[in-house]
Amino acid sequence: MKMKFFKYQGTGNDFVLIDNRENSFNGNVGLLCDRKFGIGADGLMLLENAEGFDFRMVYYNSDGNESTMCGNGGRCIVAFAKYLGIINDNASFIAIDGPHAARIDSNNQVSLGMIGVKEVEQLNNTNFVLNTGSPHYVQFKDNVSHMDLVKDAQGIRYNNRFSKEGINVNFVEQQGDVLKVRTYERGVEDETLSCGTGVTAVAIAFHEKNGSTEGHFSQKIKVQGGQLEVNFTFSKEIGYKKIQLIGPTEMVFSGEIESKPL
Repeated sequence: MKMKFFKYQGTGNDFVLIDNRENSFNGNVGLLCDRKFGIGADGLMLLENAEGFDFRMVYYNSDGNESTMCGNGGRCIVAFAKYLGIINDNASFIAIDGPHAARIDSNNQVSLGMIGVKEVEQLNNTNFVLNTGSPHYVQFKDNVSHMDLVKDAQGIRYNNRFSKEGINVNFVEQQGDVLKVRTYERGVEDETLSCGTGVTAVAIAFHEKNGSTEGHFSQKIKVQGGQLEVNFTFSKEIGYKKIQLIGPTEMVFSGEIESKPL
């Protein structure tokens, strides 16, 4: 049985997208995401019906397991929904971490509302742990371009504290007013070119590192696959709110593939 699929990318974070409004999907997620034997992607998303919302986003990591929120995935599925004619410029959808609102412009640039963040664990001046829809470890250091990212990240991801549930690991270098970020994602178990919840975590951790002043802030972030922007409002009473993840999306190609059921 052949299945229609669409391949999208957001700053190099790539996804297989399936229109599952008729609940017909029975494919093998891990095989479809395999870069040698399938389509190849960092993850797979199902777009489904959801009462009271434009659609539901169901996200799987490339290892085949349903996962927590994916920011770049959320941006790409908004572009997919517009392509399908489900939305125009604005979207309201539900994901595993709750409701999200988004806006897409004529160039497929998507501004995605993320969940608020109340708690940030600061281990020291360079290391932070927080949840932006997915759990993240953020470490600030010099010269991230030449580090052995996978080795260093796995030392954190598989340590005694994080090994059971897993954690995404972000290494950050400040370059003027831009933060350069490299991310290791659990479930992919490798570096990805971009991570939306990761750069959101980085922007918030950077604000904590610099004293957590109140107000509205915007942070430009450079990832391996391009550039993103994170905007947010912070107050000591309510934490981080009105968080927006902003960046480009692109449909790479579409096609049909044997569904390869489990």
